[in-house]
Amino acid sequence: MNFIKNNLANAITLGNLFSGCVGAVHLILGDYQTTAICIILSLVLDFFDGFVARALKANSNLGTQLDSLADMVSFGFIPGLAMFKMLEPFGNEVFGLQLPVEIKYFGFLITLFSCLRLAIFNLDEEQKYYFKGLNTPSNTILIFGIYYISQSGPHQVPQFFNISNFNILQIGLFPLIILTIISSWILISPIKMIAMKFKSMKLQDNYPKLALLIGSILILAIFKIVGIPMVILYYIFISIIFQKQLK
Repeated sequence: MNFIKNNLANAITLGNLFSGCVGAVHLILGDYQTTAICIILSLVLDFFDGFVARALKANSNLGTQLDSLADMVSFGFIPGLAMFKMLEPFGNEVFGLQLPVEIKYFGFLITLFSCLRLAIFNLDEEQKYYFKGLNTPSNTILIFGIYYISQSGPHQVPQFFNISNFNILQIGLFPLIILTIISSWILISPIKMIAMKFKSMKLQDNYPKLALLIGSILILAIFKIVGIPMVILYYIFISIIFQKQLK
């Protein structure tokens, strides 16, 4: 019985890893819809492994390391691979220059910085009620969300924001390179990010969380699927606004 209690959270973490592996394979094969399902499953499992560990008082150093290793695949490799796929059509020519390798490999910069971010998080004892830098699941939602929208055809969005013919080639190479660099940097940036962990139940202590929750619901209600990566941009924006209150 103690064996099950001590390892249930670890089993859930390994489920996150398995889901991430399946998602990566399907992304390589071009089946982005299955990858989306796998990412959602990994997000759920990533939440519940910590919840179960705390509920059963089964926190351990092994669980901490397993969690980061699983996240490295689900929320490190997959977003890098998504950017790889977005950069793939541009070949090896960048602004008129011929590169010795195709520019698509630049997308894995996100994977490298995701790894660095996870390692820093494991050693950082400050990030109890907030994150320092964008967490890897949020970064995955941002990058993969953009890729998913570019691949999945027309979307019902407000008329003033019509992107029904949206295609990744229309974004252009330069914006994708900038997105890759910013996405990589913000993972290890000193910017404090809101974490949905409650230090107290006082209303004034939870204004950032309420602003994030209400704003995210409104964005998704208005923009639907297109709003998914927009929620992450809003998350970054609202976190910067409330910097001084995050502690």
